[in-house]
Formats: sequence, structure tokens, C-alpha cells
Amino acid sequence: QVQLVESGGGLVQAGGSLRLSCAASGRIFKINRMGWYRQAPGKQRELVAAITSGEFTTYADSVKGRFTISRDNAKNTVYLQMDSLKPEDTAVYYCNADHINSWGLRTPYWGQGTQVTVSS
Repeated sequence: QVQLVESGGGLVQAGGSLRLSCAASGRIFKINRMGWYRQAPGKQRELVAAITSGEFTTYADSVKGRFTISRDNAKNTVYLQMDSLKPEDTAVYYCNADHINSWGLRTPYWGQGTQVTVSS
């Protein structure tokens, strides 16, 4: 089992910044892709940003140029630096990690979610 613990959410004014962190722990063999998703009330969960173990990154169009994803492989931790925040960024943000075990079996894990609220 792998556990993901998120931190860093909160309330911020429009134009402000927040940094989310997500640390993976437990029986870890290898974590490949890690990412951040978000879900606003009444909307589907959507990908915000993702990063592979080789640090290839991908971003949703709505956050390009404002958000930066990074990771520390030694700490099994992924970060999301969010700048120039907008009210439409308000959502619960979830961390995701793709774990690969010693047999090559891939299992996705999710964090519990952290609330980000951007006031106008």
C-alpha cells in the first residue's frame, strides 16, 4: 500500500500564490507519473498538471504559464506551485501517483484532497 498526504491548500486572494505538496509513503517500489487533479463543485475531476519520473511535464491549458509542477524523486514528493491564482482555480486538489511494483503491476493512488479557494 502507498499513502499520499497532501498539504498547502487554503484561502488566497486573486493574484496570489499557493504551493501544494504531496508526499508518498508506504511500500514503494517505483513511482512513475505523479500529478495533480482538481474538482470544482458540480464539475468533473480534471487534470491540472503531471510529471513523469524523467521530469517530463504536461499542463492543462487553463494553468499554463501560471502553475509549475516539480518533484523530488528521493523524497517521493510532488509539488505544485500556483501563481497568479484566479477565482476559477477554486477547487479541491487531489494528488495522484502511479505506482509500479516489482512485477511491473501499475496501481494508481490518490490523496485525500486539499481545498484551494481563491477570492475575487
